Amino acid sequence: MIEDLLVFTTVVEQSSLNKASKLLNLSQPALSRKIAKLEEEWGVSLFSRKGKRLELTRVGHEAYIYALEQRQRHQNFLQSVSRFKASERSVVTLGASLTTIQTTLPPLVTALMNKFPEIELKLVTGKTHEIVSYVRDRKVDIGVVASSISETGLRCIPLFQDHLELVVPRGHELAGNRRAAMEDLNGRPMIIFSKGTWYRKLIDDLFGRYGIIPDIRMEIDSFEAIVRLLTTCKAAALLPKSYLRKQLLKDNDLVAVPMKELEQTRRETCLVYGDKSELSKETMEWFTGIKESLAEVLSQ
Repeated sequence: MIEDLLVFTTVVEQSSLNKASKLLNLSQPALSRKIAKLEEEWGVSLFSRKGKRLELTRVGHEAYIYALEQRQRHQNFLQSVSRFKASERSVVTLGASLTTIQTTLPPLVTALMNKFPEIELKLVTGKTHEIVSYVRDRKVDIGVVASSISETGLRCIPLFQDHLELVVPRGHELAGNRRAAMEDLNGRPMIIFSKGTWYRKLIDDLFGRYGIIPDIRMEIDSFEAIVRLLTTCKAAALLPKSYLRKQLLKDNDLVAVPMKELEQTRRETCLVYGDKSELSKETMEWFTGIKESLAEVLSQ
């Protein structure tokens, strides 16, 4: 009906089937059929011929007013749909391991949201093997995990390599060392991660390998809490380099001390996803911006 009314208003405004036909890119017979359809449906004649010109009948004038109202309503509706599409936010579901959430993810998400404000992010957390399973089962679009994955049907792209670093308060006796050694941690007051965490296992293995027995003052599973308590406790900590951005160290009056042995704790954080064809256009745009945003985050 809307299409026929739009055709009718064009014929009225052009006062000619020939002109209307060219404007609408319709043949004159097709145009005549649409007008005849309206006349048959309403049971009235809409036009009378005056030579080559078409003139509206009395009821045709009423029909034209009605058609104009419907055309305006139709245009208003299309504008509303257009505004709705423009404001509708696309959703990307991201899965991340708990360690990633505490280190890389917050500034990375902030950077990505600044670049793609129209995309809404949903976050699913879990251990590395759970995130991989979520990606495989399409419960999440993309996974970020702190390890390399090799599994059929999944793609794994390395984002960056990370390792532990020694962190101490400014003024600590190790703060001035250009390069500390593992034996410097023997008997040293330290705050370390809680038992059961991946980082705690990594640190315990490291201490066992070098025979180090530190003076453990606290066991905490929060990066933020460890950072805040180091100065108060005058203790040292081993924290992932990706978390130790320049501003964080400065704000908490801390310094990172190089230690060759800690290079052995290196591991890779990766992006995991399924076949690219399964990702939406919005997810792919978000996906391609991750590496660029990550480079900006890690340089801060």
